[in-house]
Formats: sequence, C-alpha cells, structure tokens
Amino acid sequence: MSKKRIVIVEDEPDIADLVAARLRREGYTVAVAHDGTEGLNLIRSNPPDMVLLDVMLPGMSGTDIAAAMRSDARTARVPIIMLTAKSEESDIVVGLKFGADDYVTKPFSLSVLVARMDALFRRLASATTPDKDVLKIGLLEIDLPRCEVTLDGEALALTRTEFRILTALVAAEGRVLSRNQLIDQGIGMDVIVTDRNIDVHVTMLRRKLGPARDTIQTVRGVGYKFVRSESH
Repeated sequence: MSKKRIVIVEDEPDIADLVAARLRREGYTVAVAHDGTEGLNLIRSNPPDMVLLDVMLPGMSGTDIAAAMRSDARTARVPIIMLTAKSEESDIVVGLKFGADDYVTKPFSLSVLVARMDALFRRLASATTPDKDVLKIGLLEIDLPRCEVTLDGEALALTRTEFRILTALVAAEGRVLSRNQLIDQGIGMDVIVTDRNIDVHVTMLRRKLGPARDTIQTVRGVGYKFVRSESH
C-alpha cells in the first residue's frame, strides 16, 4: 500500500517544518506550501489524501482554499484539518461551513495532531452504511463504495462529513437521529464539537441537495430525519 500523501499549507516555516518532519517520521509523504495560491495549485495538481490548512495565509485565505476544494469534484472529498490560532466557536463554525472536517488550534501538540489525523482517517475508512451498494431515492442516487452522490445524474460535491451524515440519515429509514448521534456517525466520537457544528454541516448539505433539500427534515428540539420523496 502506498503512503498517504499530506499537503501542509502554512505560512510559518518553523511550524510547517516541524509538522512535516513529524509526519514523515509517522510514514506519511508530505508536500508543503507557504502561501494560499501555491497551496491550492499544489492540491489541485495532485490531490492528496489530506490537507492541513492554516486559515490566515498570504495570497489566499484558508477558508477560500477550502471553499475552492469543495466546489471542485477532484478535491471535494479530500479531508481538511484547519490549523489556526483562532479558537472562538464562531471561527470554528466558519471553518466547518467552508468545508473543514476538523479544527486544531495553535499552539498544538504534534502528537495530538497526528492522533486527530489518524482518527479522521479511521472514520473515513470505517463508515457504517446500509447493505446495498447503490441507493436510489427518487432522483437522488447514493453510491456507497465510491462515496458519490448524484441528483438527476449530476454529481454533488459533498464533503466526507456531509456524505456520512446523509448516509446515516438514509440508513435510519425515517427514524429521528439526534445531533449527538449525527456527531458520532458523521464526525466521530473522538472529536469534540458542538450541536451548532452539526447544524452547519446539515445546512450546507441541504444547500447542495438543491430540489431534494426537503428530504432532510428538522425535528425541533430533537434532531433530523430523512424523508423519502420519490419526486426528488
């Protein structure tokens, strides 16, 4: 099996070098960019297995890079961990809104960062899904092995977290899933997030579902459920 390739986009050379050296010792292949434009070009030229992305960057911000990645089918499902000094909940929500899968604030322990990366890779590899390989619900089609969703034949650029939330809701077959259940199934029990984070992910998922957005319904005070509609 080939080594997983990580792209680090970080404008502080000391931090980038330390993280890169540790990841190489952990067995990863690492590429580094020190500004946003260079970083996005590096990601697009050879999509990696994961991106570690600073928020405050010269040339192009980390949130702009994340948004560009999520709108490009080649990079839409590449997991992103944000690395930033910002630690307010509102800043975390913004990062998640633009497509980040996890968020680590500076200063951080390299061991903790590696553990969070490993946990994210495990979640992506061990997603629990229904028995069928391809689910067809009206115009919505979910290809589980490929982690792809299409609506009326058009591919939707979902993040891994959005895909897992959608498949968890579909697998529940109309049962309501609480926000905590969606955190466990869509993000993972080993990551500390708030209910607001799940709401942001669901909002972005609904937006991408377009005319099928109403298949995800809010159950006030409880959580969310998926309602099959053959017309969507």
